[in-house]
Amino acid sequence: MSTPTPIAIIGYGKMGKAIDALAEKHQVQVVATFSSANTLTAEKLKESGAAVAIEFSLPKLAKTHIEICLESGVPVAIGTTGWLEHWKTLNDLCTKKSGSMLYASNFSIGVNVFFAINRKLAQLMQGFPEYAVEMEEVHHTQKLDAPSGTAITLAEGISDEIADLKGWKLKDEMEPEDSDVVPITAKREEDVKGIHAVTYTSENDKIEIYHEAFNRNGFASGALMAAKFLAHQKPGIYTMEDVFNSL
Repeated sequence: MSTPTPIAIIGYGKMGKAIDALAEKHQVQVVATFSSANTLTAEKLKESGAAVAIEFSLPKLAKTHIEICLESGVPVAIGTTGWLEHWKTLNDLCTKKSGSMLYASNFSIGVNVFFAINRKLAQLMQGFPEYAVEMEEVHHTQKLDAPSGTAITLAEGISDEIADLKGWKLKDEMEPEDSDVVPITAKREEDVKGIHAVTYTSENDKIEIYHEAFNRNGFASGALMAAKFLAHQKPGIYTMEDVFNSL
């Protein structure tokens, strides 16, 4: 049996605990957990002996956590969303420090398959402008960012393939002139792990693709898979597509 990969979990809420619970199954050893009860510092991270960190905290904390990992020379897989305004700064720091990081708006294996289906469908719909596209995402009430990072990735996948679309906008914030964006409806309800639907509607019919998460295990398994991948890579910036291509 191979030696377990030592990891640190940054953010020990529901997702952090789900990752911890599945670690042994994925041949991973959790050597440190960081939360409000045990604040992350470069010194603690280095002393832990972690070969890689998984970051699942809050949008307002993610930038600082990622910086500490990169400054400490510890590769980091990032599942927190809502911090991408700092992407260039962290990208530059990763390059400067010859570090490694992997960001995924969603680590779920099923969702990443959904991303690929979404792009393929958008490619097909490019030739049928009579179909209007829109999206809906539903999450638990504790989720702070809206729309979800997953919804943004889906919307960007659509607008990348359909020439007449230029990004996305929350549907309740749209103006009459916003005909060239993907409308997203974001809902927050009790105990919803994650629902995403993409719909194309014409006067004659409707096409819909849909993904629903039943629990957090799919996200946790994908995060552990990403961490094990990252622990054995050269310095660089990676995505879940790189993880799947390595299988």
